[in-house]
Amino acid sequence: MTELVHLSVDEGVATITLDSPHNKNTLSQQLTSELLAHLAAADADEAVRVVVIRSALDVFCSGADLSEATTVGMGVGAQRMVDVQRAIVANSKPVVARVAGPVRAGGIGIVAAADISVAGESSTFALTEVRLGLAAATISLTVIPRLTDRAASLTFLTGDGFDGAEAARLGLVTRAVPDDDLDAALAAVLKSLLKGVPQGLRETKKLLNRKLLADIDARGTDLAELSAGLFGSPAAQEAMLAFLNRKKG
Repeated sequence: MTELVHLSVDEGVATITLDSPHNKNTLSQQLTSELLAHLAAADADEAVRVVVIRSALDVFCSGADLSEATTVGMGVGAQRMVDVQRAIVANSKPVVARVAGPVRAGGIGIVAAADISVAGESSTFALTEVRLGLAAATISLTVIPRLTDRAASLTFLTGDGFDGAEAARLGLVTRAVPDDDLDAALAAVLKSLLKGVPQGLRETKKLLNRKLLADIDARGTDLAELSAGLFGSPAAQEAMLAFLNRKKG
């Protein structure tokens, strides 16, 4: 089986790379399983001081795997999405998302869960669940706390897309920069983080994420069950199949 997520460690930085070109980094069971394993490995590695999540493709993440959702269901997938966000939020190392290209639905949960997210200005975001008869249930755990109430209503209810600059204005990402400057901006953030003493970084992250982690633990299972139920509903199944058929056409 071809690995869909890669882990490399260099000079204190663990880079986790999403690399599933056949489905544009959809959050399949295989991809989320590998992502969770690499997050755990980076957390346990004393040589790692900072974690970066990025894509090898021109798409960061296209959201849930609708092919799985319309065949095997989302009982496992929905809980995995909660687990991925928790693994990022609870990780003892700062997690930085390098965001380039489209980010859709569940992929936005990864961006929101990261402690710092740096995006290219041309990156695009959309919470498209509402257009498929779904709700952004599991990722609401991390996305809603990043947004104002008005921004959450606008993005969750319309499903309209917005670019990296708007994502920064709304609070979804930390910073948006011209695409050509993305790697330099990431390097600057990493340089600053690597100046921190591991204990200081760990304990500061705990302070920052205390309420968010408690909310994930309190509501994660219920929201995963809600999400799985919506994915399995006739309305959502019909909408997802229609979407998949349009893509094939």
